Amino acid sequence: MFALYKKDLRSFFLSPFAYVLAMLFMLVFSISFISLISELDSSTLVFSFPSIFYDNFFYFIFVIPILTMRSFAGERHGGTEVLLLSSPLSTTKIVLAKLLAILTVYLFMVVLTLFFPIYIMCKGDVIWSSLLCAYMGFFLWGAVCITVGMLLSALTTNSILAAVLGEIIMVGLLFLDMFANSTLVSVYPKLDALIGWISMQRRFLYFSQGLFRLEDLVFFLSAGAVIVCWNIIIIEKRRWSRS
Repeated sequence: MFALYKKDLRSFFLSPFAYVLAMLFMLVFSISFISLISELDSSTLVFSFPSIFYDNFFYFIFVIPILTMRSFAGERHGGTEVLLLSSPLSTTKIVLAKLLAILTVYLFMVVLTLFFPIYIMCKGDVIWSSLLCAYMGFFLWGAVCITVGMLLSALTTNSILAAVLGEIIMVGLLFLDMFANSTLVSVYPKLDALIGWISMQRRFLYFSQGLFRLEDLVFFLSAGAVIVCWNIIIIEKRRWSRS
């Protein structure tokens, strides 16, 4: 499992792929950071880093499908899927190794953004408890999106198609709250409560406010675990069909 994890990790970091994605994310994050500072009316830097995360996740969801599109579809396109599925590794270990490799790249991109609060700390005050809570929510939100992207990559044979489908689904998930706020849903309290329960956007808001709720943590972990299990079932089915 560790060998497959290292192989996938090398494929990211020994090519410009991970660095280009990280650069794009840092560019968007930097633009948001600078624009918030330029809009301040005083010389005191008073703004919320969680709001930057919230605003930038709309752009980041375009990065995640690109990050995950080659996880399984790329193996089939490159002709290495047969070798992968005939290896002594269990399907669970194969899926987890690929997931951990992508999560490592994702964590690398998120850690780069620590430059901004560290810079602000040198010039003023940073509420680290609230900020770390926001980082946790941002990472969990992105991790669930990564499992969705991997599932789509396992279902398709084309990396580009997996990326496009991922964009569509993740944009749909992001705009779930907009649908919940519509007059169509507001007249049905039970439907609104259901959408609120499955909305990752609403749950991230609690993290962004520095509120750590166990139910939100369990939701993100459970959602990711369920999607990973679906992924394992799909790959295991393909493995048996080949044998």
